[in-house]
Amino acid sequence: MNENFNSLPEEERPYERCMRHGARRLSDRELLAVLLRTGARGRSVLELAGDLLKLSPEREGFAGLRRKSLEELAEIRGIGKVKAVQIQCVLELARRMAREEAGEGICFRTPASIAGYYMEDLRHREQEVLLLLMLNQKGRLLREKYMFKGTVNASVISPREIFLEALSARAVQIILLHNHPSGDARPSREDLNVTRRVREAGELLGIRLTDHIIIGEHAYMSFREENYL
Repeated sequence: MNENFNSLPEEERPYERCMRHGARRLSDRELLAVLLRTGARGRSVLELAGDLLKLSPEREGFAGLRRKSLEELAEIRGIGKVKAVQIQCVLELARRMAREEAGEGICFRTPASIAGYYMEDLRHREQEVLLLLMLNQKGRLLREKYMFKGTVNASVISPREIFLEALSARAVQIILLHNHPSGDARPSREDLNVTRRVREAGELLGIRLTDHIIIGEHAYMSFREENYL
């Protein structure tokens, strides 16, 4: 028989605690337990929630849980397809809310504003991705496009493809963003090489590389701010 909230002492039931104290007073485990509603045979819903938050030892909590695929979640005893879908939808909702809130004051002339806006999209990814932002003369975003997925290095990143996109959008300046799954936002030698090649190609075409921003774990590095550009 699944272990639900009724099997817990009243003072430990997340629903009752939320009613008395508000959702902000609930722990991560309790919030997830409210979503799950029932546990598994021999495990209370709170125990199941706690186990889920420890699925990724290298990154515990919701950040680690978000890295699990729908199939991986569905295979866990006590989860199944329905709960796996619910978990992924709630995590995606949280991501969109964070991005929407960050986007309210975004200014594409400010590295911190740009990094904050794209942080939730990029910091959780397990592979490196390269995002191209194309802007007009006034710094207004015309188009964004993911150009590459995998290790970002000078041998595979094509300035030609980047500037074909920029020309198509009639951009006069571009910004590159990419993530470091390790969480360390410091640039590698390859990051420096890619930036140099793109900057030089842009100078020939009259399209300026305004910045290259690396996203880490709640951190960023701007080539412009660090005087690499």
